[in-house]
Amino acid sequence: MNKNDLSYKNVYLPIEKSLWGGNRAKNQRRNNFLFTIITVVLNDKNNIEETIKSVINQKKNLEYIIIDGGSKDGTIDVIKEYEEYIDLWVSENDAGIYEAMNKGLTYASGKYVGLINSGDLYNENALNIIEKYFAKKNDIDFVFGTVKKKKIKHGFYPRKILWSFDFYPSHSSGFFIKNEAQKKLGLYDTSFKLSADHDLFYRMLKSKFRGVSTKKDELIGIFRKVNVSYSSTFSAEDHLSEEINIRLNHLQNKLLITIILINNFLRKFFKKRKYRISMKFLVNKIFYVLK
Repeated sequence: MNKNDLSYKNVYLPIEKSLWGGNRAKNQRRNNFLFTIITVVLNDKNNIEETIKSVINQKKNLEYIIIDGGSKDGTIDVIKEYEEYIDLWVSENDAGIYEAMNKGLTYASGKYVGLINSGDLYNENALNIIEKYFAKKNDIDFVFGTVKKKKIKHGFYPRKILWSFDFYPSHSSGFFIKNEAQKKLGLYDTSFKLSADHDLFYRMLKSKFRGVSTKKDELIGIFRKVNVSYSSTFSAEDHLSEEINIRLNHLQNKLLITIILINNFLRKFFKKRKYRISMKFLVNKIFYVLK
């Protein structure tokens, strides 16, 4: 784990200068929520409504928190239409999606926390399924739910993290964690702009947190690429560079990291994938890792 202080304390209301609203503005009393669901959004008025509906239609004891990055396109107007169902919404400029997630976590008071980005959807019975897993296995810290991402993705393979970050279905709409476990784990490390979720999961598994996945036919969420995400504007080399830094940050074996680099190059080269890495990049990264 790096030197950044990723610990936090829960707060109840935003600072006065923030643009915010929701039920907390009307009712200062804290409720005992089973779930906290956090949505992060920036300028997505065309898709935020579907996401909101998929959350509030869960009919569970949940608090809904929306963190907006200072939208100027009418997104706030859509949020206000559903304000009676939203415990708290906050709109202010931030440094990116992971800082927005961190804000949401600091406001979260539910027993279990889930994150769903604007544009993604929960299946109608999603939280009932997740609650069942937490109730059945009291000693677990998190659950990865089955998610549709063009095709169905399910399962959780923790050992796979040693050579690939493709070891779980989805972060948005598919990941749920006990609030007490999240506090022990800490916030997302915003020094990783593209893959702070991978860093968090590495810390989670490295710290021996325990989790399970739902069955393949227990669909929890739908991950939709309805907008050009921030991370998608970066190249495969940018993404791989950050993932290598995450591995180095956690003192992973350098020889294994080198093998991961070579395998990534060969796999994308022979399959002629769109997002390829160059030989120059490969050589430079190998020297960088082994220095």
